[in-house]
Amino acid sequence: MSSTDDQGAATGAPVSREALREVFADEVVTHALSRDVQLPYGAGKAVLITLDNGHDHNKPNTFGPAGLLSLDDAIEAARARSDISAVAVTGKPFIFAVGADLSGVPQVRDREQAYAVAKLGHDVFRKLGELDVPTFAFINGAAMGGGVEVALHCRYRTVSSGIPALSLPEAFLGLVPGWGGTYLLPRLIGVEKALKIVIDNPLAQNKTIKGPEVRELGIADAMFEPADFVEESLRWAARVVKGETTVERPEVDTGQAWDQAIDNARFMLEGKLHGAAPAPARALELVAASKDRTRDEGFAAEDEALADLMMSDELTAGLYAFDLNQKRAKRPAGAPDKSLARPITKVGVVGAGLMAGQLALLFARRLDVPVVMTDLDQDRLDKGVAYVHGEVDKLLGKGRITSDKANRLKAQVSGSLSMNAFSDADFVIEAVFEKMSVKQDVFAQVEAEVAPEAVLATNTSSLSITEMASKLKHPERVVGFHFFNPVAVLPLLEIVRGERTDDAALATAFATAKQLKKTAVLCKDAPAFVVNRLLTLFMGEVLGAVEEGTEPEVADRSVAPLGLPMSPLLLLQLVGPAVALHVSETLHEAFPDRFGVSEQLRRVVESGKTEIYGPDFQIDPEVREMFAGGGRPSSEEEIRQRALEAMAREIRIMLDEGVVAEPADIDLCLITGAGWPFHLGGITPYLDRSGVSEKVNGSLFHPNGPKAV
Repeated sequence: MSSTDDQGAATGAPVSREALREVFADEVVTHALSRDVQLPYGAGKAVLITLDNGHDHNKPNTFGPAGLLSLDDAIEAARARSDISAVAVTGKPFIFAVGADLSGVPQVRDREQAYAVAKLGHDVFRKLGELDVPTFAFINGAAMGGGVEVALHCRYRTVSSGIPALSLPEAFLGLVPGWGGTYLLPRLIGVEKALKIVIDNPLAQNKTIKGPEVRELGIADAMFEPADFVEESLRWAARVVKGETTVERPEVDTGQAWDQAIDNARFMLEGKLHGAAPAPARALELVAASKDRTRDEGFAAEDEALADLMMSDELTAGLYAFDLNQKRAKRPAGAPDKSLARPITKVGVVGAGLMAGQLALLFARRLDVPVVMTDLDQDRLDKGVAYVHGEVDKLLGKGRITSDKANRLKAQVSGSLSMNAFSDADFVIEAVFEKMSVKQDVFAQVEAEVAPEAVLATNTSSLSITEMASKLKHPERVVGFHFFNPVAVLPLLEIVRGERTDDAALATAFATAKQLKKTAVLCKDAPAFVVNRLLTLFMGEVLGAVEEGTEPEVADRSVAPLGLPMSPLLLLQLVGPAVALHVSETLHEAFPDRFGVSEQLRRVVESGKTEIYGPDFQIDPEVREMFAGGGRPSSEEEIRQRALEAMAREIRIMLDEGVVAEPADIDLCLITGAGWPFHLGGITPYLDRSGVSEKVNGSLFHPNGPKAV
């Protein structure tokens, strides 16, 4: 490898474009297809470049070296012409472009190659902003990463009101928007709004925005309906070319407001990630510096950042996690043939508490079928239905649904004091008190009312599905269907097969999960399944250190370097001390040698305390008193290490027991159900990289490197 200069730029021989093609030998090439169009109103002729990889929308347009060079050829051909008055770029149906070809990134072997990829993107895209004629991006469909940056390089942009997603997800994966995004976007829409797209949204489970918000933020200059989007965009472009339409853009404030927005973002990042993920911090610094840099300086800095990050462990981890979500999540291991699934025309929900209300709303929204809730108490039932209706009103107020949809959802969700309301339900899920005898009694009552083929699902977080179904006439139709709270936010659904659960019930569960837009993972009927088993163990190590005499704040900070979404004690408060105690007791009963029960936590629960922290975000003094005791305090590093080692041991045991099919399923569960950070790439690769796997188990979870599928 060649040396680098003070800024890290490669100083060896440049990597040729042909060499880059070889690195990305398996690239699905997005071709830039040019055609002449006559602009209306006598505005002249335009070259319309359509990005198209030759596949339908299920395989979006991406940019590898060959795709970039195809676009370069199209731009150069347009540059050479003197008979055109504009150049426009759009995408194939439903897709504009979704960024770099990430499938080739693992083949990049050294920094020189990484730098060449970064620079090639800039060299091609920037030409769109340097042509002698006006350039337009017609964002007709999904646009992400490099696709957004192509549009930013154009002088003008239109967007379809129907596009489902626009984002710059790079910081989520371990990269930065490195083909102009960190320089051009803040100088277009202002730094505060740009940081929302570059930093906030990627860290909020890779949130995207739709067409109307793209226009509202000022990323696009005009918005048109999908049906005649390109035609309307060409008409608008013609008026711009003729000077009949002038695009007014607010002046960007590069004074104190810019600096304050950067400081706020820096404070947020430190509080959220504690320095654990370099990519978001690098993206923030690039945005901050774009205030005073020239375009050449801004692009050069992006090249350096991309070259560094493409060679990082963080990117390898991020790509593995991305692969889990994009591939393995769509093809769950062990799911029966989907043809066995039964149709669902009505859903029953037993219970009317908060979880039951969340489930009722989700089923009504996603399945678009009647949902009936039952409870023994009319007042509680009324409150449960009212909760659902209130949440529907919130969706309407935010513009997420239309008034017609809101009225339909309210009409679909009803309540009944009698389980006879389930007589024509195809799928009934219980969300009642977490006690075996209670759930068995509920299922016995439900079974007496429903058809023999109706699926009975339990939202239990830790109890045995097999035991729950053991007293029924048809135990084969009972399946675990464990959601995570809040239901609308966390994607994971642990689907649990009892010893007698048949393929039809299981297939129906997986088909339903897909309709609910959840990430389903098949789990064996083992205590607490996957996420709660591991989180309880993790929490147990932290509480164990407190019991031994460690100050609660020290124990709570111990895992901060991992960049988890919340600290252990904050998670304990969110879950609820009583629920956490119940799960730990369940696991202690099953595995007494590995899972203890914190007597301090028991004291908290018996005291009636439901929160660990007071309103001042300090630990409640009464809780602190209950946590006191012990004479063997540990350091933060010691606690973190013992927690990770316990996790490594337990994951090995779970895999040997067949709780899930592969380590990738453990990783998928923790990422989508517990918020395990994307930048760590899953718990098992992290344990491998940090040396914990070999220390504890004598082997790696991924001997040949992590692969999602």
